Amino acid sequence: MTGMPLPDSPLRRRILQSLGWAALASGLPATALAAPAPARSRALPRDFLWGTAISGHQSEGNNTNSDAWVRENVRPTLFAEPSGDACDSYHRYAEDIALAAQLGFNCYRLGIEWSRIQPAPGFYSSAELDHYARVLETCHAHGLKPVVTLNHFTVPIWFAARGGFEVADAPALFADYCGRVASHLGGLMHLATTFNEANITLLVRLLYGSTVSPAVRAAADAAARATGSTHFSSLAFSDPEISTPLLQQAHRLGYDAIKAARPTLPVGLTLTTQDIQSVGDPALVEAYRQQLYGDWVEVARTHADFFGVQTYTRFRVDAGGIVPPPAGAETTDAGYEFYPQALANTIRWAHAAVGKPIYVTENGIATDDDARRIAFIDQALDGVRDCLEAGIPVHSYLYWSLLDNFEWTSGYDKHFGLVAVDRQTFKRTPKPSAHHLGAIARANRI
Repeated sequence: MTGMPLPDSPLRRRILQSLGWAALASGLPATALAAPAPARSRALPRDFLWGTAISGHQSEGNNTNSDAWVRENVRPTLFAEPSGDACDSYHRYAEDIALAAQLGFNCYRLGIEWSRIQPAPGFYSSAELDHYARVLETCHAHGLKPVVTLNHFTVPIWFAARGGFEVADAPALFADYCGRVASHLGGLMHLATTFNEANITLLVRLLYGSTVSPAVRAAADAAARATGSTHFSSLAFSDPEISTPLLQQAHRLGYDAIKAARPTLPVGLTLTTQDIQSVGDPALVEAYRQQLYGDWVEVARTHADFFGVQTYTRFRVDAGGIVPPPAGAETTDAGYEFYPQALANTIRWAHAAVGKPIYVTENGIATDDDARRIAFIDQALDGVRDCLEAGIPVHSYLYWSLLDNFEWTSGYDKHFGLVAVDRQTFKRTPKPSAHHLGAIARANRI
């Protein structure tokens, strides 16, 4: 069933939009349901990590050396709008970090931008490495443990223009970058991960089918023309048959390079881990998991100190593919089903399948109804508590995202943040959900 084409449908478009791929999807209105009754309470381990997750490109702004910047600004484009200044977090990182600490968190997951650090082949910017050192030092100054992602989808223009992760020597180039970063910054990191959602290409294929649409091809051709490339390849839009084994090798070599520079730094792997449920033959669950995860589970078993769960919803499947949510089900502003119970289910799957310490590195909801965000968080945390009570080693809950930021091809239309950001002044305004989750983090109790 691997690579089985899925026909165009409202469901597929809703799920793609939940990933930020709005150019491949169309939105649907959200509905509302009543909040659940409160659950029992449990104290958590003292070293449990509470925080938020954010990426460089989506928050920093003006990431002009990245492949995403090219794709946003060519015509035709898959992007609803360019990232531009984003949240100006490149300059306002100290404000963001201080705000996260004030809210009550003890952890800050962030991405560093390869395109800033290595803007040209063979050249590493000491100034940019020092910039990220100051970011990490600011985290420590505010009592936040930094969890650092070395690649959150974007790559340097020169890397994409030479074929990205569809070229045989790409893993070695990525590993060199990882080693350089670990040597300069590793002592300031609490945890590190190589790729964000390393299986993103398999997810896109599962949802979109094996055939690349004319719109995707046209956008890639436009980026190639703009950069003088014969094959401009971005990670999320790469051919999974070619890029997956190279990405896996890149992770292994990157893991080894980080460990060579910083042997005691825990290095993990994060995957997109949506909850798969069968409405027919139970055996279908494993078949669709194979489509979503491929060999990445084995990679995590052998080359990861921990496993990052990143869950937003569930996929209901039958023999014909992914099926719509139940009649009357609530959907989020991103178009997927409101189903916070998915988190506990993927934690249980990851514990059984991977057997490594579990960190929830992303979980969240796109909505402008902050009461529903609070309800989503509470129900997701109920599941985390249940997993802890079952003896599963869950070590964190990191909400996506601290800020309403740039959501890839959806632009600024989808609001996942605990904190609103004025698009003109960049003023940060915490929402009630920010104080709600922060109070839970301070109490360290679910």
